Amino acid sequence: MSATNFNTKNDTYRKLMGNGLTYRIPRFQRDYSWTEEEWEDLWLDIQGTLPPGGEPAHYMGYLVLQSENDKVFEVIDGQQRLTTLSLITLAVLKHLQRLVDGQQDAERNQQRRDQIRQSYIGYLDPVTLVSRSKLTLNRNNDTYFQTYIVPLGHLPGRGLRASEHSLRKAFEWFEKRVGEHAAKAGGDPGVVLAQFVETMSDKLFFTVITVTDELNAYKVFETLNARGVRLSATDLLKNHLFSVLHRNGRQEPELKALENRWEAMVGRLGSESFPDFLRVHWNSRFSFVRQTELFHVIRGRISTPEVVFQLMRRMEEDLDAYLTLAQPEASAWPPALKRYAADLRLFSVRQPFPLLLAARRVLSDASFETVLRGCVMISFRYNVIGGRLTGDQERVYNQVAEKIAGGHLNDPATILKAMSAVYPGDAAFHAAFAEKSLGTGQSRNRRVLRYILTALERRLTGSPLDFDNDSFDLEHILPEKPELGWESFDDDVVEAFADRLGNLTLLAKGANRDLGNAPFAVKKSMYSSSAFGITRKVAEENADWTPERLAARQNWMADQATAIWRIDQLS
Repeated sequence: MSATNFNTKNDTYRKLMGNGLTYRIPRFQRDYSWTEEEWEDLWLDIQGTLPPGGEPAHYMGYLVLQSENDKVFEVIDGQQRLTTLSLITLAVLKHLQRLVDGQQDAERNQQRRDQIRQSYIGYLDPVTLVSRSKLTLNRNNDTYFQTYIVPLGHLPGRGLRASEHSLRKAFEWFEKRVGEHAAKAGGDPGVVLAQFVETMSDKLFFTVITVTDELNAYKVFETLNARGVRLSATDLLKNHLFSVLHRNGRQEPELKALENRWEAMVGRLGSESFPDFLRVHWNSRFSFVRQTELFHVIRGRISTPEVVFQLMRRMEEDLDAYLTLAQPEASAWPPALKRYAADLRLFSVRQPFPLLLAARRVLSDASFETVLRGCVMISFRYNVIGGRLTGDQERVYNQVAEKIAGGHLNDPATILKAMSAVYPGDAAFHAAFAEKSLGTGQSRNRRVLRYILTALERRLTGSPLDFDNDSFDLEHILPEKPELGWESFDDDVVEAFADRLGNLTLLAKGANRDLGNAPFAVKKSMYSSSAFGITRKVAEENADWTPERLAARQNWMADQATAIWRIDQLS
């Protein structure tokens, strides 16, 4: 992104709205959605700047704009804040209008009203009362905004969209607060109201990022997101897709139908990120694309209405599978498929998702189960135990997905074979497992450890033990903070061995607490009567607990793990 296509500066609200500048919410961006919670927060922020000696300035965050001429700006991010500030200003104008109508210092208050409107809202034709507004809202909100709110006329309350109701309620909410502020301040109400707008416009400031096109805007999104500022790249993509239809003269029914389908899809994703879903979907069908390149690639490919609707159909086709992989507990998949999907979620592994979407589209349940199980085995070996870098792994999964999508791989055996590059062999996996440590301080690690130990228990005893069963706890054989009876273990040894897999076992709930930091001889007595075979085995095979005995136990565990998490075809 060249410097000539990107500009950033800090501006007060006064500077933003001055000098003949106008702002447009892109036609197909989301509707006004702020509620009383956001109104209250903004109002309190403004109130903090009003008293003498109050907050000298209040930061309003990033405002991302797109413009080719530095006069007319499209608001890529910040529309909710700009719209709400306009509603607050209009609420002040409503009170000034009442003063004029009531002949309270009418001439001066009319001057104040006209000056504030011209500075922050825009020109209002005195004959037609048609607004030439500094701010234009989206296609669903602008008519109500310009027709009713900006002229300060009667506000209809029936037959409105939900977002139009929100605009009306916001205006009325701020109208009440502005009135309360003027009454509380005392003195000349016209002066109080005008001073309110002046203070607000001078003390609220934004970091304004201006770009020349939507591709640069997307790059800004990625940069800000990487720094913890969550912006809506979803809205940017939506605007592009709808703009393609608009440029090609598509009629309102088609636009509305697409909008309904879009909103339904985004609504179903819920807490899942739409850009993440889009990338998984795209990489399940086409060549590998990183998140930072995704918008550029899609913009290049999606240039006609036919391709827009094709993209929508394909995303809708993949949505169920993606949601099941991300949230398996709510799925209608067969139990075995749900169990393997839950394993991937437990591992926090999403790299196989593109491959799995591609496989789900073409394979039967039985064949897909084989592939899904294979991804679980690979993920456990490669990611959970191996802790290897995921870049190469992601590309391999994408290459396989692309071949499945192209019809070149259509059975589980050949798909598994194509994944062999990311399947750690038995020797490498055994070596990694035999040295593995997992700290129990994180809840995710504790669940993974329960998963591993219950799998070992099932292999040893055949017990159908569920790792989420709350009847047992994890037990450190060598305590994390040893006391009497553990003098032979110095601090360095404890730090090196306490979280090793070989030092962990299962105990009935409460027994772990009862044992606490007891010496091994005391623990061994309780282990010998445990309901868990892997715990009785510790008592049966160890006269004492030393680093050597711990390593021997973990080596045995690695033997079992190599047989449990295994793809025979690749081993």
